[in-house]
Amino acid sequence: MTTASPRANFPGIHALDQAHVLHPWTNFGPFEAEGSSVIERGLGSHLWDDRNRKYFDAVGGLWCTNIGLGRKEMAEAIAAQVEKLAFANPFVDVTTEPHARLAAEIAARAPGDLNRVHFTTCGSTAVDSAYRMMQFYQACRGNPGKTDIVARNQSYHGSTHVGQSIGKRDGDRVPQFRYMRDGIHHLTSPNLYRAPAGMDEAAFCDFLVQEFEDLIAEVGADRIGGFIAEPIQASGGVIVPPRGYLKRMAEVCRRHDILVIFDEVVTGFGRIGHWFASEAEFGVVPDMITCAKGLTSGYLPLGALIFSDRVWDVMAEDGQRWFTSGFTYSGHPVSCVAGLKTLEIMEREDILANVMRAGAVFEEAAQSLADLPTVGQVRGKKMMICVENVADKATRVLLPDEANIGKRIAARAGELGLLVRPIGHLNVMSPPLIMTPSEAEWVIETLGRAIRAVTDDLVRDGYGVN
Repeated sequence: MTTASPRANFPGIHALDQAHVLHPWTNFGPFEAEGSSVIERGLGSHLWDDRNRKYFDAVGGLWCTNIGLGRKEMAEAIAAQVEKLAFANPFVDVTTEPHARLAAEIAARAPGDLNRVHFTTCGSTAVDSAYRMMQFYQACRGNPGKTDIVARNQSYHGSTHVGQSIGKRDGDRVPQFRYMRDGIHHLTSPNLYRAPAGMDEAAFCDFLVQEFEDLIAEVGADRIGGFIAEPIQASGGVIVPPRGYLKRMAEVCRRHDILVIFDEVVTGFGRIGHWFASEAEFGVVPDMITCAKGLTSGYLPLGALIFSDRVWDVMAEDGQRWFTSGFTYSGHPVSCVAGLKTLEIMEREDILANVMRAGAVFEEAAQSLADLPTVGQVRGKKMMICVENVADKATRVLLPDEANIGKRIAARAGELGLLVRPIGHLNVMSPPLIMTPSEAEWVIETLGRAIRAVTDDLVRDGYGVN
């Protein structure tokens, strides 16, 4: 008797996914009703779904497909490393050639004396590692009580327990989970569009810096060990801080012996035209930088914590300490090869220069959307742009949640062959860094069509739009 194959009458991918997968940030009702979109292939900046519909991916995967998909030389480099050495223990005193070489390449591009690299599995674990290293460093300096960390509202620092507790973005905190509260403090988001009434950019910057000073006075500089900030708050709404804000916040940190940690998981590796945004764009050399995403352009998982020689020297000074943090896949040789090949391609094709050229077109074209009745503000830099949708442009009041404007716009754009990311009332774009100026103009023109169509739908549905 022949036994039937376990794959006989196997259901389609859509059904399998719906029956078995829990996705990050699953919204259970819509997922159980509709399931997932199935993406089958990608090439360059484009994706195709299981119905062979083609999309321009203005989301860039998830801020990460910087050099574009489907590069044969990436596949060949990854395959060659798999054949040569797929894995080696990275703990204590074992390394591989890709591990060491990629660390050196990252250090060569990092600002100041950030010459040390601790590899992680993703951005979330890089933030987790930065938090632990901050406490380790302060303890080594004789300050074991200097363990608190300061972050900002509307920040996103990953989805580990520590990372999500440090971040504080609308929609991330749900009542079914518990978050760390002790030792984590949050300041006002540097979102000028939502600044207190009557404050111009300079006054708002003064307010934010003074708020930090006041927090330090209240909590005590002897308790605060680190300040963590995305140079541009990405998932929180592409929030570009007021001019001078980050430099002034770093100066406060220096005066109070607080480590400056910049989360460049999104802005690192070219998103706004620099290897890193911290010094090149904002004039700050931090003590630590967390990164991931563009490091391998999404081809394989990899994150990193980059930190200064000064931090290393303090931790290593007596030669007896153990830094007991890391991961089985820290410095995974195949992932590191993907990182090395990504950097090689970016250098060879001068992709940073393309970000400056096409990104300038993208920024300028995007501002045309600000004339639309539901668009309160268009903001961002180069290859990261956000459209904030409102009910009333004068008062900046939002539409009710049930209007679902961000999701409606994303769905209509998808019908037109464009993928944009809905985050509540926002629509965010972070396209591959290979996007051309003409593609940038098409993206904005297509998004404009989607916004106009959704605005008409909202009016018909009885939502007031002024």
